[in-house]
Amino acid sequence: MIWKNTQDSLMQEKKASQLLKLKIRYHLDQIYKNKKNHKLSQIIFDIFFEKQNPIQPNPMDTKWSQEDVILITYANTFINQKKAPLKNLKDFLSKYIKKIINSVHILPFFPYSSDDGFAVIDFTKVNDGFGSWDDIERIAKKYKLMTDVVINHCSSRSQWFEQFKNNQKPGMNFFLELPKKTNTKKVTRPRTTALLQEFNTASGKKYVWCTFGPDQPDLNYQNPEVMIEMLKIIKSYLDKGAEILRLDAIAFLWKDLKTNCINLTETHEFVRLIRTLIDHYSNKAYLITETNIPNRENLSYFGNRNEAHLVYNFALPPLIMHSLLNNSSQKLKQWLMRMPPAMFGTTYFNFLASHDGIGLRSVENILEKSEIDALVLNATKANGKISYRTRGHISEAYEINISLFDAFKYHIQDGLDRMQNQRFICAHTIMLAMEGIPAFYIHSLLATKNDYKKLLHTSQNRSINRHQWSVDDLEKKLNTRTHHKKIFFELLRLIEVRKKQRAFHPNATQFTLEINESIFGLWRQSLDREQSIFSIHNISNKIVTFNPSSLNMIETDSWYDLVSGKSLKNLYQEIKLKPYQSMWLSNK
Repeated sequence: MIWKNTQDSLMQEKKASQLLKLKIRYHLDQIYKNKKNHKLSQIIFDIFFEKQNPIQPNPMDTKWSQEDVILITYANTFINQKKAPLKNLKDFLSKYIKKIINSVHILPFFPYSSDDGFAVIDFTKVNDGFGSWDDIERIAKKYKLMTDVVINHCSSRSQWFEQFKNNQKPGMNFFLELPKKTNTKKVTRPRTTALLQEFNTASGKKYVWCTFGPDQPDLNYQNPEVMIEMLKIIKSYLDKGAEILRLDAIAFLWKDLKTNCINLTETHEFVRLIRTLIDHYSNKAYLITETNIPNRENLSYFGNRNEAHLVYNFALPPLIMHSLLNNSSQKLKQWLMRMPPAMFGTTYFNFLASHDGIGLRSVENILEKSEIDALVLNATKANGKISYRTRGHISEAYEINISLFDAFKYHIQDGLDRMQNQRFICAHTIMLAMEGIPAFYIHSLLATKNDYKKLLHTSQNRSINRHQWSVDDLEKKLNTRTHHKKIFFELLRLIEVRKKQRAFHPNATQFTLEINESIFGLWRQSLDREQSIFSIHNISNKIVTFNPSSLNMIETDSWYDLVSGKSLKNLYQEIKLKPYQSMWLSNK
């Protein structure tokens, strides 16, 4: 009997492996059409499953809960002369974050030549100036580690590109070389630099496709060898402890000059391939796609629960800014009412700031041009910068470069109204209440101001929001009466409150409330339907009133405000909300 059971088990494992190979083959047939992909599917299968059997995933499983909150940081955000930056990061996490935040996105920590890590020289190494793989793995043992897969391009100083310039394998076929006068007008551009950049090679001058600039040549995925190498890299990150893989700039992956070269079917299929591989490799790992594009296109990366587990909610930052700087919740409410609830097995990645700027493409069809222009003007008043992209023959604002704290300095109508702190905290209280997993950029958590010295030093607009903190200076700021201390510990407190509420599960029911223009409200209900939370926010710089009876709260329940800790004794008595005050009214 034991022998028969063992044989049956082996047969089932063999059958599961064969089915997975067929699935991999199907993905490849959609990407590399009219090619014999049998051998390629076996190579890819072996990369992930040579030493372990595939697991059987359930696409409806949620790998997260209301306890999941993500901290976004550079490896070298905290510096001193005594320790490597990654050790300083671990110390900061141990002292201040502990178990309050359970996930950490360490932005590219590899050797790089520019773009603060996104022009990767070597995908397999940790930058010597940051620390070592041991440092990364120590952090991964205590936190869910989110790692960047800089999938679209690499550095012009990488070994692959050096091989390209010298006609050496394998890199000689890893990049897209085109004639200088190739018509590229259809190609969607996120920058103003020329798409084809000139390089001197052993064979003379060549013109290489560079979506993001001259130091970041795009990889040529029409060559399957490039895909194989990138899949090996992804597998190595999982082996080092990464649980969340961020596919950077994935929308630009596949090129076809007959199209606009963004969001192509081959790109989506490549995401599906990666999803298939990691789902069968680990029941913990999941994918997030970074696609700073219009909202509808961005949502397409959920696929049919077979692409990204998470997508960036790129429209949220500019819409929150618009609401709180204009005393108007209308556009935010209209957008949310049209947003589909994420299917089980997927959810939104909510954020208000990142290492880049506040992207504007996501609100192209949500905000009027005059409203976008007002945000841009308000940011420049606060000494922010604006990055542009080329569209046809015109240049248009692509993103606002500013620290999020300074972005809330000026009210659009009332100017310097001294309510910057209140606006800033309100913005994050709204984010924490929304469907999805919340993420905090380290400089939002610390309420860091614009870094003009770094901006001057690099001449790169994004540097304004990439401050490096001296460990000693930060310690002083967090232990004296500063806005950094006040905001930091208040945000941590709100995170702790949120984590205990089942109604704030990333996939819990969400409805947008219609109260009035100055109030933004959500109703959240836990998956077991036992807890309800009414998330109410005064998004104006004026005192406003509302009557809780309008919310249809169940009278027999006891309601209290999770934010203040105060009970709501009378459901028919009007409540005065201070400027930017938030309430999480819960029945549990």
